[in-house]
Amino acid sequence: MDVILSASLGLLFLVVGTAAVFLMYYLWGFPFDKATRTSAAPPSLMRLHRQLGWFYIVIYIVLMFEMVPRMWNYQVEWPARTVAHMCLGMGVGFILMIKVVILRFFRHLEEWMPALGTSLLACTIMLAGLSMPHAFREMALASEMGDVYGDENRERVKKLLQAAKLPEEAPIDELSSVDSLQAGRQVLLKKCVACHDLKTILDRPRSPLDWVGTVDRMVIKPSFNEPISEFEGWQVTAYLIAISRDLQRSLKERRAQDEQREQAEAVLAAPPPAAAPTVATEPVAPPTIDPAVARKTYESVCSQCHELSEVEKAPPTSEAEVIEVIRRMIEDNEMKATPEQITQIEWHMIKVFVHRG
Repeated sequence: MDVILSASLGLLFLVVGTAAVFLMYYLWGFPFDKATRTSAAPPSLMRLHRQLGWFYIVIYIVLMFEMVPRMWNYQVEWPARTVAHMCLGMGVGFILMIKVVILRFFRHLEEWMPALGTSLLACTIMLAGLSMPHAFREMALASEMGDVYGDENRERVKKLLQAAKLPEEAPIDELSSVDSLQAGRQVLLKKCVACHDLKTILDRPRSPLDWVGTVDRMVIKPSFNEPISEFEGWQVTAYLIAISRDLQRSLKERRAQDEQREQAEAVLAAPPPAAAPTVATEPVAPPTIDPAVARKTYESVCSQCHELSEVEKAPPTSEAEVIEVIRRMIEDNEMKATPEQITQIEWHMIKVFVHRG
């Protein structure tokens, strides 16, 4: 069962549970004969409530058949969200068991049903809130960002794969095709999630070289499920490179929101004093830096995670801003570059954007 089907079942689980609980609230408004243990509610609605309850249990069992084996296959330490998800799932099962036992053997405790039903709905809502958003986020990346399979993006993926140090036998042209990218997405949704959740994968963008190294490590790890073949590893690598540009946009939006909040707090705390204007001077290129090599290094390294036009739209205006941009690329995007490459990129950006050279 892939992640999208699992998330769809989770959404149905939430809808059925909500409908059953609110129908229960309505049915408990009818007179109830404690002597005969019968309600004056319409029999058709009573049957509908019972059917919704059993449907809810069936969905829960199907989801547990999918989720419980995954607990044994996780190859990373469970994050707090996964632990909470697991505890809520077991809590739902415990409450369901209590409800069924009361209905079958302890009818004198039926007055507890509204409280148990409400608790069940609360657990279901929290369970859905913890699990579904990350699955539907991947769907958004694959559908709303419609250019993932577009010609321009596939050409970009092909160029990045050529520089990503894949084995020589890797068919670059085939891996950048629409069919191969779609197959890579299926590997991501069916096999990669056997060992960790989608949030771990989609949390931040990575460079193509990082994706190759990450997927290679995952391929050679032992797995209780069907292992990922070498070719499937290449396919999922290509797909992750294809969507990394959209992950970069998402990260940039979150970073902009954080910076805006920090700036507002700084203004409220202590407005910064006005700074005297400074006159920029033309940087002197060290003898070891060739402007042509620096430009090529900037284009090859920085284009791995985003388009160069994004920098040109809002270029840094001071040397300090250039250093801050490079620092963010290293910390947030995990940019891989040697000290020499960083020096060349810094020199090129200062020359082109700050001094307009």
